[in-house]
Amino acid sequence: MLKLLQTVVVGLPFLLSGTAVAALPAADFSSFSRDQALEYSQAAIGTTLEGVELIRDDGSTVAIEDYRGKPLVISMIYSSCHHVCPSTTQHLQLVVNKARSVLDTDSFQVLSVGFDTVNDSPLRMAQFRQRAGVEVEGWDFLAGDATDMEKLATQLGFIYYPSPKGFEHLVQASVVDAGGVIYRQIYGMTFPTPTLIEPLKDVVFDRPQSLSKLHYLANRIRLFCTVYDPATDTYHIDISVFIGTFVGMVVSILFASALIKEWRRSIGARQ
Repeated sequence: MLKLLQTVVVGLPFLLSGTAVAALPAADFSSFSRDQALEYSQAAIGTTLEGVELIRDDGSTVAIEDYRGKPLVISMIYSSCHHVCPSTTQHLQLVVNKARSVLDTDSFQVLSVGFDTVNDSPLRMAQFRQRAGVEVEGWDFLAGDATDMEKLATQLGFIYYPSPKGFEHLVQASVVDAGGVIYRQIYGMTFPTPTLIEPLKDVVFDRPQSLSKLHYLANRIRLFCTVYDPATDTYHIDISVFIGTFVGMVVSILFASALIKEWRRSIGARQ
């Protein structure tokens, strides 16, 4: 059952199936095996999020399309959860802070969406945020009605269904690019730091926008020079990688130039 998915191995490196699984009512998900649940989730990669309206904790309505222009990380939770959802959110905050230290504080946005539409009011989501200790800017806690939540869950490939303890659900965060397209699924209450930051690097530095050649080059450098240090579990900008490549190219050009000059000299000597 899906209880096993609360400790599922993270960051699947491949698509389990290239064929989308048909959307099913929530009650039918209780019969899904672990592999079927992961297949359903992975099949959502490449889906464009659209046509969903959600409610912020101040009562204002926001469309999912309003978040386009920057990459998104979306985590589905429910506010009455006492262990899995708060722990998942707290770990996500730790990794988000590490990501923003090297990818800029406003380079991507985070959404925590309450899927229990009966109980997850904007006020309850605000209270959940406070209990989880989330103080990160650019992180919205959102509620919604049953129709919009079912639509969003289907688009995300997110599985949940009622149980005696509340809900069984896939512990999943979705990385979405600036155009609203799902790029990667991240699984588990905790996961290695690079599991989230590596796909974020891809969508942050490759996000479609009008860039000058200088800004484009700077993004290329940052993409390849933002490296992970496992000893400290942090990311940092290491331009030595770029400098080493640049020096290697210069040396190769100089060596090639010297060979060409010597070749021309030898030809001139024969004539």
